[in-house]
Amino acid sequence: MKKIVFLIITFLLIFILPLLGSLAKWGGLPPGYGTFPVQEAVQDPGFNAVYFALACVVALFIMVFYLFPRLFGFRKAPVAAEVQRSDVRFPFWFWAALPVLVICWFIMWARLSVLSLLEPYTFVPLWWSFICILDGIVYKRNHGVSLLSKKPQIMQLLAVVSCFSWFAFEYLNFFVMENWYYPNKEIFSDFGNIFWFSLSYTTVLPAIIEWYLLMLTIPALRDRYSNGPKIHLNKPTLIVMYILGLGLALAMGYFPFELFWVLWVALVPMLSAAMGLIRMWTPFTPIRQGNWSPMLLIGLATVCNGFFWELWNFGSEWFNEGIPLNPNYWKYSVPYLDKFHIFSQMPLLGYFGYLFFGVNCWVIWLTGAYVFKFNPDFDLVQRRDKAREI
Repeated sequence: MKKIVFLIITFLLIFILPLLGSLAKWGGLPPGYGTFPVQEAVQDPGFNAVYFALACVVALFIMVFYLFPRLFGFRKAPVAAEVQRSDVRFPFWFWAALPVLVICWFIMWARLSVLSLLEPYTFVPLWWSFICILDGIVYKRNHGVSLLSKKPQIMQLLAVVSCFSWFAFEYLNFFVMENWYYPNKEIFSDFGNIFWFSLSYTTVLPAIIEWYLLMLTIPALRDRYSNGPKIHLNKPTLIVMYILGLGLALAMGYFPFELFWVLWVALVPMLSAAMGLIRMWTPFTPIRQGNWSPMLLIGLATVCNGFFWELWNFGSEWFNEGIPLNPNYWKYSVPYLDKFHIFSQMPLLGYFGYLFFGVNCWVIWLTGAYVFKFNPDFDLVQRRDKAREI
């Protein structure tokens, strides 16, 4: 019971510490606080060459790490031959989802007057159909085993946790002066916005996890990072990481522009270190045996999903020559790094943030599982190191 209380307190500190830092900064609540969906309240400082250069160094290191793991002590693992089974076909939900995705995609981008009443309602069916398509591909590649076929209850829980976890990120977004915001606040009423965005937020974790499971069906990718350096963090190191996370969360509220990136980083040392201290499994646990795949592949999965987030968001604006009628359409206001955009809105370096976001999502998922006592294992192949407590 003490372990769970410690985990809950840590999770609550994620919300309290940025608020305290922001109160000290502004002498009250930060500009724009409480508006939903989030609106741009403060103009960001703009591009900064020094900050950009430092971020590029970090991004380059991450890219080299992913592309050339053997430079960092990884050894080539034996790759198991992929078993082909021609009798496994795409499931019915794959075929049912395809026309839904195509129709919603068309309505979202085309902006035909005859379909204008439907455009605000395309985001949720588009993304859930995409999730079903990804699951269908996993089903075919994984010989008839997928989340929807074998663990539908996990998919339901992922949707629920996803909704609450993205509300948490929306809350933290206030303390970095709205790194993203939604221009189309007036399409729905206040209640309509809360209801619709709640449905929209259910898609985040399921989509990321489906990408992760898809990557596990590719032996060369699954095994690429499975035989690396064995790192075991002792208790003093975990305590230092935990304190560092607390400090970053507090400082983020006081330095909202300089430390905007903490929004995507502070959760990892805080919650992961807390789980390590109370001996619970995290995506970092397999690194003790040299298996970096869970931690690295969840980040890569999130980048792949981020491509589609930005693609469909970009198309809404580009093909409509202005602000679309889609209430889920978002824009970015990222300080210092706003250069070299991909799909008009997202700065190039922003895609590296998706790597951290994926780990954050998994850690929040585990937090919900440990607190509310449900099985968090979404892997389709049971592994020895996935014990709930270690």
